[in-house]
Amino acid sequence: MNPKLTRSQQRSICSELGPVRLRLLYQASIHGFTGAAFHQRCDSRCPTVSVGYNSSGFVFGGFTKQPFSQSGLYVHDDQAFLFSFSGERLLKYPVTTPANAVRMISNSGPYFGEALVLVHRSKNVVISGPGNYYDFTAAEMHGNNLNLTECEVYEVEACPEFEKPWRPMVWENEKRTEMMDSIKLYCPIESSVSQIRVLLIGPVGAGKSSFFNSINSVFRGHVTSQAIAGCSGTSLTTQFRTYSIKVGRKGKPLPIILCDTMGLEENTGAGLDVDDIVSILKGHLPDSYQFNPFTPLQSESKGYRKSPKLNDKIHCVAYVIDACKISIMPTKLEEKLDVIRRKVNKMGIPQLVLLTKVDEACPFVSEDIRNVYKSSYIKEMMQEVAARVGMPLSCVIPVKNYSKELELDLSCDILLLSAIIQMLRFADNYFDDISDQLSNTDTKE
Repeated sequence: MNPKLTRSQQRSICSELGPVRLRLLYQASIHGFTGAAFHQRCDSRCPTVSVGYNSSGFVFGGFTKQPFSQSGLYVHDDQAFLFSFSGERLLKYPVTTPANAVRMISNSGPYFGEALVLVHRSKNVVISGPGNYYDFTAAEMHGNNLNLTECEVYEVEACPEFEKPWRPMVWENEKRTEMMDSIKLYCPIESSVSQIRVLLIGPVGAGKSSFFNSINSVFRGHVTSQAIAGCSGTSLTTQFRTYSIKVGRKGKPLPIILCDTMGLEENTGAGLDVDDIVSILKGHLPDSYQFNPFTPLQSESKGYRKSPKLNDKIHCVAYVIDACKISIMPTKLEEKLDVIRRKVNKMGIPQLVLLTKVDEACPFVSEDIRNVYKSSYIKEMMQEVAARVGMPLSCVIPVKNYSKELELDLSCDILLLSAIIQMLRFADNYFDDISDQLSNTDTKE
């Protein structure tokens, strides 16, 4: 059977349920639009997601943790919910009367209270009763079209974990010390550059500023919060900021500068402008430049660098993506990221992805951050974000920023430091390419 529910829609539903995947049990067009066929395939299975499709193109359904049966009784489920899709966005309608969440009727398909029935009395129809134990509007749910063209039921399965990590990682204090020393002693292979510059790009709230704060914390020896970070619907960063990281309180700056930007937003005229990103990449933007989503920086603007040096340009780009929001990333935002990636590619600047909030996305990782490379769910998230931004899996680095902690954690530090190590390696690749280009030019002359 080929699922009709798209991979993106499956991800959106799974994002509400945790580290799980969906396995198709019943498809009415194959097994029959009958209560008997539904019960034969689905009884005693749980949890499940039931999905209906109508001739108007609406996709809608419900989730229950209770197993289906033919008892004729209502069953209690305080986690049940109905849903529908608006484009790729999931609209969720939680149960209002848990005691009547699901009803077990023998000659019908999935029966959510008296609110939604998919396949009724062995006919390919929808029964809809908004307000009966679930609150929704019929127009939003299914467009008032009760002609059922397909019905599917999926079993919700927990993602299995790997016995051995699929990406080796040493979680020891000696390793942290080794990585910190390696970063401190790093020297760009290009003599005209004293510090490599890494540009952080990502949606609002993904954790760009928090990543700098976290790296800064590792080298300060305690949790710090220099860059403005927090939760907001719009970007808390409104200026272009370049952050140098120091070792200790009055120590020597590290050979890396993290460049923080305004958050990306899906709508035109909101968030970071793509033209401003190009100016940053080329080294034209001055530090503390105030972003204007409606008017990108002009060459006549105050502080504009007309002849930037290699030291002013960006040497590596890191896309910061929230692991909890990959499946519900708006299409327009994904398209904007694709435009940016293509521009960065043309300029020959290496790119990677920082996948943040992996502990919030996966309970297995929340128990112990060292499980990050044993979690099949996180690996699937990494594979999906790699596909969405058009990069190989090797360019995706999971991290956990410091957000609620008061003390440093060895395992978090090692993940964060591994991300910095990759940035330094990618910057070396950038300088190697420049050196090769100059060598080829000299040879031709």
